[in-house]
Amino acid sequence: MSDRPQLERLCIHETVDEKIPIEAFADAFADLNVPVEIVGDDETFGRTDAVASFRPREAFLDAGWTHCIRAGYDEFDTEAHTEAGVPLTNSTGIHDTTVGELAIGYMVSLARMLHIYRDHQNDNDWLAEPPYERPFTVENERLCVVGLGTLGQGIAERADALGMDVVGVRRSDDPVPGVSELYHPDDLHEAIADARFVAVAVPHTPETEGMFSTEEFETMRDDAYVLNVARGPIVDEDALIDALDAGTIAGAGLDVFETEPLPEDSPLWDFEEVIVSPHRGSATNRYHLDIADLVAEIFRQYQADEELRNRVA
Repeated sequence: MSDRPQLERLCIHETVDEKIPIEAFADAFADLNVPVEIVGDDETFGRTDAVASFRPREAFLDAGWTHCIRAGYDEFDTEAHTEAGVPLTNSTGIHDTTVGELAIGYMVSLARMLHIYRDHQNDNDWLAEPPYERPFTVENERLCVVGLGTLGQGIAERADALGMDVVGVRRSDDPVPGVSELYHPDDLHEAIADARFVAVAVPHTPETEGMFSTEEFETMRDDAYVLNVARGPIVDEDALIDALDAGTIAGAGLDVFETEPLPEDSPLWDFEEVIVSPHRGSATNRYHLDIADLVAEIFRQYQADEELRNRVA
């Protein structure tokens, strides 16, 4: 048992409102057995306080535990949290459904040309008959999911339900439901060579930065589509633009980018076969409840002196 004191308050920092409705988030903790308070930058903290925040603050190093309400915790100083003895947790592991559905939406739209029909609708234009060979069904098409953590498994499960042939790339050879074949990352090119869709779902690390570049796009089929629902820097955007220009690949579904918001002068806006969404893979009307469930779970683990889920420092 550790000698850390029990938490007596959950503080929800005002930056939470940048991502989710803060009042509704606070209300989601009605069953928590401590007071829940919305606080600003003038608040001070002690070891009996838990803090949930979107942005880091130095004052959080005086609290008992800090939770980052997003999966990406790059802004938070993990070393400072470790030195201060203040656990830092993040919100990974809850995006399987939301991001999985987004990836499915990309694939169905790209296959059945829904994005193109919508473009023509905006111009009040009845699209002439498309080339007969252009629309296709996703059923029986091969999807390669690169990274089979929470995001990748969420994509794979839903793609399998649609009758797709799902293969995956991961270091572990433990079987994954819905995935027919596993490849080691060293065999990435073999894994993506025959796929109609390639979904990027690995975390952003120094090893995965630029993981998809010219060689990878040249390895893919010329009628293949790349989907990036992970982090922008994993895909080399200049190489992607070159591949799209040259017809090396057919198109892309992109929710994340090297620079966000995507600059107005980016060529990615202008490709008919590219779907751009504004980093909203997790955006649903119950996202605040998903995060609240996670925070409440970790809160209970802290009080019970158990290992904290999603601890990053």
